[in-house]
This record gives sequence, C-alpha cells and structure tokens, in this order.
Amino acid sequence: MSLPAPDTDALAASHSLQQLIAADIEQHGGAIAFSRFMELALYAPRLGYYSGGAAKLGSSGDFTTAPEMTPLFGAAVARVAAAIIAQSAPDIIEFGAGTGRLARDVLAELARQGVEVRSYTIIELSGELRARQQANLADLPQMRWLDAMPETFSGVVLANEVLDAMPVELVIRTGDGWRRQMVTVEEGAFAFVQAPLGDELAEQLARQVPDHEQMIEGYVTELHPVGAGFMRSLAAMFKGGRGAAILFDYGFPAHEYYLDQRIGGTLMCHYRHHAHPDPFYLPGLQDITAHVDFTAMALASQDAGLPVLAYMSQAAFLIGAGIGELLLENDPEDARHFLPQSRAVQKLVSPAEMGELFKVLVVGQDVELPDPIVRADRSHRL
Repeated sequence: MSLPAPDTDALAASHSLQQLIAADIEQHGGAIAFSRFMELALYAPRLGYYSGGAAKLGSSGDFTTAPEMTPLFGAAVARVAAAIIAQSAPDIIEFGAGTGRLARDVLAELARQGVEVRSYTIIELSGELRARQQANLADLPQMRWLDAMPETFSGVVLANEVLDAMPVELVIRTGDGWRRQMVTVEEGAFAFVQAPLGDELAEQLARQVPDHEQMIEGYVTELHPVGAGFMRSLAAMFKGGRGAAILFDYGFPAHEYYLDQRIGGTLMCHYRHHAHPDPFYLPGLQDITAHVDFTAMALASQDAGLPVLAYMSQAAFLIGAGIGELLLENDPEDARHFLPQSRAVQKLVSPAEMGELFKVLVVGQDVELPDPIVRADRSHRL
C-alpha cells in the first residue's frame, strides 16, 4: 500500500502496541479473537488509537465527521433534541464527542431557541480527544465528563459515529461451516487463523445473519456483540426515565448488510485520510471500523425494553429536522460564507455522499418525535 509514512515517535508507539498485543496472544495460548485485537488496537491504555495522543480528526488526522463540516449539522440535531427535552429533562449525554464541535453547535442552537440545558455530559474513551474537548468547551458551564454511563437518565443521548468503532467479531464461512476469525503471530507478523464459533457466537450468527446457511465458502462478515451490548446498556440507563437516544452511523439493515457482493465484509481502516482493508497495518496509528448492522442494534434495544422510535437515512433526518431552513438563514448573496455551508449540507444529504450511506436510529421511551421525523420513519425496513 502507498500510504503516508509515520514519524519516528509514531512508529515506536505502534511497535510498543504490537508487542503488547503479541504478549496478549501468547498469554491466551497463541491466538485471540479479532474483537480482542480490535479492542487493544483502538483502546489499549496510552497506545491504542483512541487512547493515544495522535490527532484523529481534521486535516492532520485520519477522517472528518459530519459535525466538523458545518455547524448546521449540530443545529439541525438541536431542533429534534429540543422536542425531546420538552417531554423529558434538560440533560444531554454525548458518547464519543470528537473535538466537541457537536456539543458546542447543539448548545448554541438550543440557546438560540431559548431552551435551557442543565447539563451536557460527554463520555469519552480517548484521552487525546477528551483533552481537546475540555480545552474547546471550557467556556460552557453545562459541560462535564464521565467515564461510564450513569445508572439512570432522562433526556437526550447523542452518538455520532460511535457504533462503528466498537470491536466486532469476524466470522468466515468455510468448508466445515462457519468459523471464528482469530489473530495469531506468524513469522513476526499478525495473521488470521480459524477456530470454532462456540455456542454464543453461533446463536448470534443465526439471529443476525439472514440465510447464513446458504452463504458461499469464503464469505467473511462481522458480528456485533459489543454494539448490541451498548444498546442494552442504553435500555438499562433509560429504565425509570424518559427520553431518546439518536445514533448516527454508516451501515445497513440486515437484508442489505449480508449481500453476496459483500463477501469480504465491511471492515475498513482509516489512516491519514486514506481508506484500506488491512487491520494489521501499524496498530495504534489507524482507525479500524465496521459498518453497523442497524437491524441487530434495533433488536438489541427492543429486546432489552427500549423501543425503536425511528430509523431513516441521514438525509431524511436532517431534512426533516430543518437543515435546509437553517441554511437559508444565511444570506445567499454572501457567497464567501454561504457557499461553503451549502456545499457541506449537500455532502451531508446527497445520496452520492453521506446522505444515504449514513443512517439514523432513534430509540427511546415516553416521548414523541417531531412530525417531520415521524413521517420520514422507515423502521419497517429494518
């Protein structure tokens, strides 16, 4: 692969993480589940991608998210959040808040609407990003940070591109049936080996993957036990409370996720604005993600007692939330300001860009969503 070369310090950090992962493999008898490899690559203390010190977002990082493109994304989200707050509590939790841009934009629009927010809590696993958030949001008195979910909660939960960064299990269809992808060390490099699924993963495969017994040999896909666990935790947190969680991410419902042409799965890595499929390249220096199976996430929430309120494309959500009206509050004659905002909105809602690939799942209880969002609901497609 032709990718930008890391500096000496970054290479040294990646080498230290590789040694840590290799030691973990040795301690576990010579192989670990891919989900464990992904967990260490992303979240190992001080060395993992999200827990290390390298920049993640922006021109110097590895990718850009919707809130970084335009403040209109956060303003549109705030319009839906305001309706939920009016029926629940003036509190917001955001998971994986990036640079803090979404928090600032949501709070700014809510303030403009006269909606008072009592607390805006960020739950962030990345030390580098938490430090940036605390610096960027130091002037906002509502801000606080937690390491874990509260036991109970009422209000609004936001999660933009959080589910895709949760460790996944890789499974492969072989001549002997479905097997679990494990990671070992061969000749000094990480490599895949296969192991039996075990009862728990076999049950999840049968529940999650339609027609799994008819898939061809060599088919690789992801199972999402950590993501499903996160949805169950949301359900537990909302028990006794009221409100809704709004989750943005790229992915598909099950009937689209496991198509024949996705024989290699959806796992993807991001390094300095380059996308590639090798999860073993420079561990700790690249993001590793998988598309979200929104059917599996919806079922996990619903089975845990937290109903699905809506599911739709990002384009449908943002248009229903009024992002077009927000754009037109800017003077089109002021081309220097208007055109960048217009281009960003186009990227967010265009079917050829982020509008259709990104989806929005809303789960919650004892609240009603604004009518335009209800009309855009496509949860029957899950």
